[in-house]
Amino acid sequence: MRRQPGYYTLRLTLVGLMLVGGWAAFALIGSSWWTLLVAAFLAVAFAQAALVAHDLAHRQVFRTKRPSEIAGRIAGNLGVGMSYGWWMDKHTRHHNNPNHDDLDPDVAPEVLIWATESALGRRGLAAFVTRHQAGLFFPLLTLLSTDLKVSSIKALRAGVVKRPGLEALLLAVHAVAYLGALFLLLSPLQAIAFLVVHQALFGVYLGLTFAPNHKGMPHPTGDEDYLRKQVLTSRNVRGGRLVDIALGGLNYQIEHHLFPGMPTPNLRKAQPIVQRYCAEIGVPYEQTSLIESYRQALRHLHAVGAPLREARSRRFGMGA
Repeated sequence: MRRQPGYYTLRLTLVGLMLVGGWAAFALIGSSWWTLLVAAFLAVAFAQAALVAHDLAHRQVFRTKRPSEIAGRIAGNLGVGMSYGWWMDKHTRHHNNPNHDDLDPDVAPEVLIWATESALGRRGLAAFVTRHQAGLFFPLLTLLSTDLKVSSIKALRAGVVKRPGLEALLLAVHAVAYLGALFLLLSPLQAIAFLVVHQALFGVYLGLTFAPNHKGMPHPTGDEDYLRKQVLTSRNVRGGRLVDIALGGLNYQIEHHLFPGMPTPNLRKAQPIVQRYCAEIGVPYEQTSLIESYRQALRHLHAVGAPLREARSRRFGMGA
């Protein structure tokens, strides 16, 4: 549980350099379609900044609240245009009751449906999406960045965020600087293309870092003890240092949920200890490859949409 200042100094520096370097390249290239390559690079940089904000929210970087919040708002609000306060509240509720149908906002029935009961009764476009949500999962991730921004604004307007004035100001500065840079240095068509490519790829990358963690895992009743509630709903992803970097340490999701304040580099060390203990007490410990984690999530999405597909088949069959 000890802090790792050397690790986070290096990580924050590298992420900062990615952002500065990306925008510097954007300015140097100027009005050119080559800036779309910069958009792809900045999508990775934004996702890494968001992962840093995640660690800050869990106080893995700093022990105390104030520096964590300051750095979190810089990374979240100013860096990527997402309300740090809104996301922290949402993520805390997720950690308290992961995969709980009523208490975890990450599995709340919205565009995607993660529980069969929530799929029943859907009509129109919502029903179409649910019937085909496994196939639509990756395309829908391109809208994740937009959803984060819309949800941030809604939270600020609803007054559910601490220091809403400061957060709103930082989001406004981000929006003005971001859009100003695009439309001042690029042609209108290039600016729109950059915006779409950057935000879409950012959403896909960020979604892919969170999708393996709980999607397709059991949904608890809430009566489980703390260890089982956290372990049974979580999935680890095997891989080396490259996977650690790409997923920001979230590939050790079981250890992260058991010890949310544990610094990211220590999760790898805790993993064999937790795995052995789970084996001793007979608690299933799910660990798979990155590709298989996506397969499991997509299979679950497909299974949840089955009742709507069957109902549609029966309806058309009866009509015939």
